[in-house]
Amino acid sequence: MKRGFTLVEVSILLVIFLIVALLVAPMSLDDTVQAKNTSRWRNVQTDFANIFYSINTQKNEETAGLKEIFDIVISNEIKNNAKPYKITFLNGTYPNATYRFTDFKLTQAGSVLAYKFYDKPQNDIQGVFMYDVNGATAPNKWGKDVFGFNIYSDRFEPFCKNDSINAQRQDCSKNGSGLCCSNYYLIGGSFD
Repeated sequence: MKRGFTLVEVSILLVIFLIVALLVAPMSLDDTVQAKNTSRWRNVQTDFANIFYSINTQKNEETAGLKEIFDIVISNEIKNNAKPYKITFLNGTYPNATYRFTDFKLTQAGSVLAYKFYDKPQNDIQGVFMYDVNGATAPNKWGKDVFGFNIYSDRFEPFCKNDSINAQRQDCSKNGSGLCCSNYYLIGGSFD
């Protein structure tokens, strides 16, 4: 009659637990990091809604254009210039010219932002804005730690806000660009 486990049985059980832990831990850690980045993005959205209120107030009081007022208001958030770095889409491809930025700014919170205005509005869009919630630290991918919105004359709007949920979910996957994650996570979409 056996009274307990042998050393071999305990060792095998320990190895099995270790293997399971090594398989589960990276997935759990990645989800935790993604949840943290998404939470930061939600806070940025709230902050920039307030910033746009300031811009609209100043626009009514001054004759400067939207870009000039945007520069003034954003300057309060800026710590200094950041070195340019490469940002990719979720699917690993390099963004087209619309979503490439050259003038990166480091914020007081350690994030990186960049924006550009168009010479002529495109479908009422005055420009685009990019926000890397964890700064130049990897992964530097749209939808992972980089999010953005379109700049209109009267509001900011996350990329893909008017797209269907299915289109946003599809774009916010490893096969998509990740641009739609900017809105998809704000409306409760989950990360895969």
